[in-house]
Order: sequence, then structure tokens, then C-alpha cells
Amino acid sequence: MVETISIEETTNISPNNPPFTQTHTLPLSHLDIDLNLHVTFRYFRVYAYPSNQIPDPFNLITSALRTALGPYYPLTGTIRPVGGGGYELLCTPNRGIPVVKASMDFSLETLNYLDDPDESLSDQLVPNPDPNEAMEHPMILQITLFKCGGYVLGSAVHNMLCDGMGASEFFTWVAELTRGETRLMVEPVWNRDVLLGPREPTRVEFPFGEFLSLDKEFSPYMQNVGPVVRVCFPMLEKWLDRFKEYLVERSGSKFTTFEALGAFIWQARVKASNIPKDRKVKFAYLMNIRKVTKPALPKGYWGNGCMQMYVQLTAEELLNQPIWKTAMLIKNSKYNATDEYVRSYIDFQKENYDKGITAGQDVSGFTDWRHLGHSKVDFGSGGPVTVFPLSKHFMGSIEPCYFLPYSSHGRNKLNDDDLGFKVLVCMRESARMKFMDQMDKFCKLDFDLS
Repeated sequence: MVETISIEETTNISPNNPPFTQTHTLPLSHLDIDLNLHVTFRYFRVYAYPSNQIPDPFNLITSALRTALGPYYPLTGTIRPVGGGGYELLCTPNRGIPVVKASMDFSLETLNYLDDPDESLSDQLVPNPDPNEAMEHPMILQITLFKCGGYVLGSAVHNMLCDGMGASEFFTWVAELTRGETRLMVEPVWNRDVLLGPREPTRVEFPFGEFLSLDKEFSPYMQNVGPVVRVCFPMLEKWLDRFKEYLVERSGSKFTTFEALGAFIWQARVKASNIPKDRKVKFAYLMNIRKVTKPALPKGYWGNGCMQMYVQLTAEELLNQPIWKTAMLIKNSKYNATDEYVRSYIDFQKENYDKGITAGQDVSGFTDWRHLGHSKVDFGSGGPVTVFPLSKHFMGSIEPCYFLPYSSHGRNKLNDDDLGFKVLVCMRESARMKFMDQMDKFCKLDFDLS
């Protein structure tokens, strides 16, 4: 039986003190309008605290939103195309963001605090706008109240408007307002066309064309690989420690968890997916460039401040080379992230945007959510016990992978042998069994993927 959420109302939440009276437009940077980011990112936070601590979460949060949307008023805007290619943000007086109020006649405990939720349930917790609605309302929220007094804040945010860090800054400010804060410690900064604009004249110093696709007929999120499913499983520190030792023994180099586990999962997924050997496959991830640019982006900049980085091989090369070599390629790719690399990429976007720049096919996107500070989004009774992404489309990939912290509720029940985190992998359903066989080998400390 599929649990059903009841939708009670949708309210338009606009700023208490309208910050402007005239319709105007705001420019977006070439990092914002990257076609790989032409997608709504969906995720939820679970707050499992009794209602006597927060009697009415919906009114509390929407009241704070009305204040927060003053300095963050672009969230009420509309993304629209501009002549010659690209997009801009249209800001109109008295607009707001839609906030859905919903309820569910279950306790969060009976649902295991949504630590690994059933897909049919989790998709009801977050708005899922169609492409046109997502441009019209780049941010749509849903607050679902549970019988136990806990609640879930579901967020659907268009990635062109801000990245995960930018969205977290906004939600952190909303949460601070609910706890009694009255002024922003750091004012939000727009200035996107100036801070991350192309140079005059443009100058491209890196061979982006070697790993990016120029095909205006291709849309990364319209690829058809059959049904895509979410697979969530624990990753224990003891397994990772042994795998890293294995890599050191063979390479003489140390690797981070992201580099080591990312390499294994990438190889395992490509192997399980039966991708033709001569096909190019990509490992994609985001690198924060806020302190890389010269000058560094100012505090308060909440636009897209990350660059997509890539490792590219043929499927045959990936499957035949030692796993430590793959981890080394991921490790070394980070050193490309320089100010010149960022500026060249922006210039490349300027020169080629109308040709349709994407990462192409067979992209495996990886992102690490373990240290993003989600616990700081505290509306007065503690941070979220679970944070869970729903998006199967991210970074030009239809098969993203997320490293996630355990829910705080689940973590409290763990013994030392179970310490680690969760891995959430989106993959074509046809590859699921073979992929999990490979991960089972990893758990048994068998790291040979041949």
C-alpha cells in the first residue's frame, strides 16, 4: 500500500517589505545558464521534533520567508530566454514563491524518518514542476506536517538561479529568522555578469572541446536509457579504510574518500551498464571556485559558484586499467581548477553557447553532501534528522551519485563498526543487479572488478 500525502493549500509568499516597485531584469552568469544546469533540483529535509516545540511549522516558516525574500527577492523572479541565446531573470513587483501545505496521517518514526524512503512516497514530499512552471517559479516549497508533530521541508529550486551552497545560504537565513535573528550578517550579492562575465576579447586556454559536446539538438536530460531507479546502501568506514590501503599498496599515493570510492563506483556502474567499449564515458563533479577566482567571489555571492570538472576515458580504458589509475585521474583533475580555467570556460561558453554545450552522453555525476552544513538549517528545535536528494538529473548526468550522511536518528543507533555514511546512486534499472554484485564484492573487501 502506498502512503498518500494530502495537499491542503498552496500559498503565494511574497516579501513583507517589497524591495522594488518597477519591473526589471537581472543578468545571469555563464555558469548559471550552463545547459547542464537547466534542471530543477529537488530534495527534502526531515524535522522529527514534537509539535510542542514548534506549534505551527507552516506559519513559522512562511512568516520568516516573507522577511527573507526582501534581500533575496530574485527568488520570486521568472527565468526567461533572451535574444541571441542565454537567459535572464525577470523581476516583477508583488510576486512571491508558491509554498504548498500538506499533511500525512503517519508518524515519521513509522517511516524510519525517511532515511531511505520509498520512491512513490518521497516524490510526493517535494513539488515537481513541469519545465515551463519551473522557469515561471524557480523556487517552489512544500511543508508536509506529520501526525507525530514532525514535518518535512521539500524544495524544488531551479539550478540556473543558484547552486546548492547558494540555496543553503538562503535557507540558513530563513532558519535564523525563525530563531529570532533580525538582520543579515552578510548581504546577498548579485553582480553575476560582472564577477563571472566573459572577457573582452574572449580567450580560451583549455581544450574544452575535447570532453564537451557541441550539439544543439542534444538535451542531456532527454536521453533514453530505460527506467532509472535510486539505489541506497551503507558505506562503512572499515571497508573504505581497507580499500584506501589497497590503493596505497599499489600506487604509493593516498586518496580521499571521494576519489577512491568515486573511482570504484564509476567503474562498477559502467561495467554493469554494458556500455560499448569504444564509447567515451565521463566522471563529472563540482568544484567550488569561490576562492579560486581572482579576486575571490565576495561573501554573500549566492549564484552558481562551482565549476563542473571531468575525467574522460573510453569504457574499455576505464574497465581495463587498474582502479588506482582511475582514482589518480580524479585526484589530478582537481588541479585544473584555477582562475584561468574558470575564465576560459566562461569565454568558451560565450563563444559557443548557441551551439549547445553539454557534457554529452554517459556522464556519471558525483557529489558529496556529507559536509555541506545542512544541520545549520534549524528552525528552532534542531537541525534536520535526514536530508535526501530526489533529483535523477544533475550535472548533465541522468545517473548521479550522492554521498550522504546517515540520518541523525539512524546514526545514534550505530556501533563503532557501523560508522560511515550512505551512498545514493541513480542508475538504469537494467544495471542494478550487476552493479550491486560489484558493491557486494567491495563490502567483502574484494576490490577486483574484472
